[in-house]
Amino acid sequence: MKEKERSYKISKAATPPFEKSDLIAGVSFDYHRYHQGNGDMWPLTWGLDGHLYAGAGDNRLSPMNFWRIRGEPNMAWTVYSSSWFLDLVDNYPLDPVTYCRRPDCDPRTGLKPAGLIDITGCLYFAVELQNYGINPDFNRQENVSGWIITSWDYGQTWNKTATPVDFFTKRLSSIHFVQQGGPGNRWAPDNYVYATFPCGRDGRSYWENGDCMLLGRVPSGRIVDREHWEFYTGLDKSNLPIWSSDDKAAAEIFAYPSMTGENHISYNKDLGRYIMGNYSFLDDEGNPRPYHQGIWPANIERSQLTLFESKNLWGPWKLFYQDDNWGYWGGYQPCFPQKWMYNSGKTMFMVSSGSYDDYNFTVQRLDLELK
Repeated sequence: MKEKERSYKISKAATPPFEKSDLIAGVSFDYHRYHQGNGDMWPLTWGLDGHLYAGAGDNRLSPMNFWRIRGEPNMAWTVYSSSWFLDLVDNYPLDPVTYCRRPDCDPRTGLKPAGLIDITGCLYFAVELQNYGINPDFNRQENVSGWIITSWDYGQTWNKTATPVDFFTKRLSSIHFVQQGGPGNRWAPDNYVYATFPCGRDGRSYWENGDCMLLGRVPSGRIVDREHWEFYTGLDKSNLPIWSSDDKAAAEIFAYPSMTGENHISYNKDLGRYIMGNYSFLDDEGNPRPYHQGIWPANIERSQLTLFESKNLWGPWKLFYQDDNWGYWGGYQPCFPQKWMYNSGKTMFMVSSGSYDDYNFTVQRLDLELK
């Protein structure tokens, strides 16, 4: 059953506590969503070879696999046309049996993709271990550990021990690389790679309905060296960011309590703005309700989609779009590939996933109206 077929009243959610964008006046989404493949999550990066690459979760009987996306959207798309194709590169980059034996991890599907980035031809693939919640009153899917594997042949083979499995833990357990450097990160504004960490204010990390996001950076040649990572802790008197190697001092760059998703950020070069999509699961009264709160599939709820822009990764983030009834039965993990930004940055394509019909590599065009 699709969302429009529901016969009962659905209340609106609260507007997130952010200023409205002073750059983007409106958003027009194409009516159609285009689907390929199966599965969800889909962290993306623009490879040095010109292709997009992505990880997927819960796909082809694998909890995590790896894909190449050839081609790009057609600006004159119709419901029957597309010029991009998904190729499965590796159905088992990591064997779940090896990694999911821990008592804090789901034994079958606890291995998931988190973030991905290409640095001059080397892929850094951040993965995470998960369970399906420990708090029956607000049962959020929990990330318990995050680490990085690498590949020099675009996913044909992997260095599975590039970092230890507990490279990041607790509120840093989900590593999401910021996409700002174009193909192979050649456009990067400095010599650092940046990553965000979605988390809860209880010191844990969550896949859905978290509370906030943290920001880290590392020299681009030292990504797999934990001691070289540092974290944003605030601004100095000149409004310049302060960084610390102490992750306990990390400050929130985005806060939407009980409504923060496992978000991705991409830089829109032509607009000079970072773009972030946030997803939050809601009940029919408009209250936060995690996707895994009850017995699947009876628990499936709708989502709120909110889109934000910022001149800086640390904010302030400004709201330019809100949809309190996104997806048919809960859409999630929106991202905006840099490769698919056109028309002086005013046309983008959103990749996402969701329940039922949208449990795919789901693509939808949107056009921005600037002020």
